Amino acid sequence: MKRQVILDTETTGLSPLKGDRVIEIGLLELLNRRPSGRNLQLYFNPDRMVDAGALKVHGISNEFLQDKPRFYEKVEEIMAFLQGAELIIHNAEFDLGFLDYELSLLRRNPYGVIRDHCEVVDTLELARKMHPGQRNSLDALCKRYEINNQHRELHGALLDAEILAQVYLAMTGGQEQLFAESEPSTHHKAESPQLLNQLQASYDLPLVIASPEELALHQAYLERLAML
Repeated sequence: MKRQVILDTETTGLSPLKGDRVIEIGLLELLNRRPSGRNLQLYFNPDRMVDAGALKVHGISNEFLQDKPRFYEKVEEIMAFLQGAELIIHNAEFDLGFLDYELSLLRRNPYGVIRDHCEVVDTLELARKMHPGQRNSLDALCKRYEINNQHRELHGALLDAEILAQVYLAMTGGQEQLFAESEPSTHHKAESPQLLNQLQASYDLPLVIASPEELALHQAYLERLAML
């Protein structure tokens, strides 16, 4: 059984090199490319102020974070969730840079870095290969694959992970409707070989061969049409 984890973070700013910290992590589990219903969302007190620019993006205030645990208090739970999974991350170097920085701050770090425990698929790199020269932000991909993200007024780690799961499944196999309650979308494209294989594998259709008499009648019908 293939286990994947969609991962997203929110942070106090743009660079761990400047002391910025993780303030939210969202993890969503897929088993055999289907959501298992298991996820993890945690907020952290970063022991520093959230930058004004970051606050406009995610809306997570300093006041809200004051009574939240520190990252080190939840690191064991996080690493247990990630262990052995294939991580799906949009712009992976950003999130991994922050998470590896948080691990480096541990008084004793038995974990090393995230890539020591997981393979990583960067959907931004994947999108750039599939759609060269085009905008490949998460919002742009939602528009391209007709995934509704209008309910997202602010960024949030778990919400963005849920949206990214739909985008990833659409990019790699046309399964963007797994999270939707509405009727299946007509967006599935015939040129997707993975989708065609899935559809063909899901049906066991009988092969019906016309008899010689039926073939003769069909040919006669075609000849009559040609004379009209």
